[in-house]
Amino acid sequence: MSSLKLTSIGNSVGVILPKELLARLGVGKGDTLHVIETADGIRLTTADPEFEAQMEVARKLMKRWHNVLRELAK
Repeated sequence: MSSLKLTSIGNSVGVILPKELLARLGVGKGDTLHVIETADGIRLTTADPEFEAQMEVARKLMKRWHNVLRELAK
């Protein structure tokens, strides 16, 4: 992995991500990246951790109530 340099952007400081990294992440201008603090440092991801946690709860509920949901869908 390569190093990234901090640069001034107006009154803020930002990081310019190389085109190759943007392609690997599957993001472009205007997209959102989420920052997750890990034991090893910082992780950038396109996945929203809060949404993922909500979906995990939904999956468990859908599995548990599968028959009820099937009947309601009729």
